[in-house]
Amino acid sequence: MTPVAAHRTYTLLGPDGRLCRSGTPGTLGGHRRGRLYGRLDCPSALRAIARGHYTEHRVFFADEATAIAAGYRPCAVCLSDEYARWKTTRESSSASS
Repeated sequence: MTPVAAHRTYTLLGPDGRLCRSGTPGTLGGHRRGRLYGRLDCPSALRAIARGHYTEHRVFFADEATAIAAGYRPCAVCLSDEYARWKTTRESSSASS
């Protein structure tokens, strides 16, 4: 390991929605404007990045709990099961209001 790699830091979004420095890279990526998070290999995000979009509003999270705490929802493409649960919970909350 080179000395530079040993001191590398990553900018992640914390549960309070503020940027923070971490010695560990994020495990999930997100889109600030869309308020969604997904896997780093999400086909939808990778297509948007390839078209030259998305990166300006890209954020990273340490884990799913942090993304949810920051107010982000799961991606419907790469996290379809989590998205379905989120949508069901959201719809049942709206119906009871």
